Amino acid sequence: MAGRDREWGGTADLRKPGSRRKGERGGAGPCVCVPARGRVPQDLWGPRRQRGGGSFGRVWESFLHSFCCWGHNPGLLAYKATHFEMRKVDLCSSTEGTEVILATSSDEKHPPENIIDGNPETFWTTTGMFPQEFIICFHKHVKIEKLVIQSYLVRTLRIEKTTSKEPLDFEQWVEKDLVHTEGQLQNEEIMARDGYATFLRFIIVSAFDHFASVHSISAEGLTVSSLP
Repeated sequence: MAGRDREWGGTADLRKPGSRRKGERGGAGPCVCVPARGRVPQDLWGPRRQRGGGSFGRVWESFLHSFCCWGHNPGLLAYKATHFEMRKVDLCSSTEGTEVILATSSDEKHPPENIIDGNPETFWTTTGMFPQEFIICFHKHVKIEKLVIQSYLVRTLRIEKTTSKEPLDFEQWVEKDLVHTEGQLQNEEIMARDGYATFLRFIIVSAFDHFASVHSISAEGLTVSSLP
């Protein structure tokens, strides 16, 4: 038992004060326990390498090693990131594969792609009567938690969504009357409910002038699954 009861540097004694093993005269004494620095003592089950050790000992040592080294093992960290921490991203960013697949107005200098290019200096502008609209395609199933829309001279904005594989069967999701901000961009933040979607349709119902512009749309959320 002496080999098992040695105290290793960096371990924490987790045994209750005053407790003792059978045969000990008294006192807490050193205790075999989980190492504080994520290292499993080599002689956890005695000189296993010399005498072979039992299968239970090897399984238990493997478990302790995995548990202790969770924060130091890249494979386990990747598993944790995949299965326990879903990464929130800007789902409307073109870097995520998102596209504007339809727009009712198109100006060569201000195309609809500017809405999702991540550049605050670019924008899409309307060129005709209202309503005007554009459709954003995610190419996957997403869950939107927050929308941030930067626009100019938009009076009423309606947002519709669908979870279909094609841009069909849209249902109204949000409708907002925006505040007119003379000489400044409108910055509208919308906390989303039931934000599952594959496509979003933005409809500018009315504007404060003959023209309106959309400078950027970001959607914070999670990717749920890819489209079959």
